Amino acid sequence: MRVMLKAHIDTAAGNEGIKTGVLPQTVKGLMESLKPEAAYFGVDEGVRTCWMVFDLQDSSRMPPLLEDLFMQFNAEVSVVPVMNAEDLAKGLSEMKATRG
Repeated sequence: MRVMLKAHIDTAAGNEGIKTGVLPQTVKGLMESLKPEAAYFGVDEGVRTCWMVFDLQDSSRMPPLLEDLFMQFNAEVSVVPVMNAEDLAKGLSEMKATRG
């Protein structure tokens, strides 16, 4: 299932992670593990934030993938199902077919 990860990184923990080099290492490892189809980095609600869209094949993968964000960076994390335009068109056409 295609999902979008949004992670708000705690400012103090992020600052320390930049100083020690842990933040870039963690992001690199996350990118290698998730193999996202898209990844963006910026500021949201005043804090460092990343957004990554990836295929979550099994929800049991969430703890090993996301725990570093919680433990090292006191991150606020959300993972939500998302669709691209193709997925939306397919879903809407199925609705039309069933509702006649």
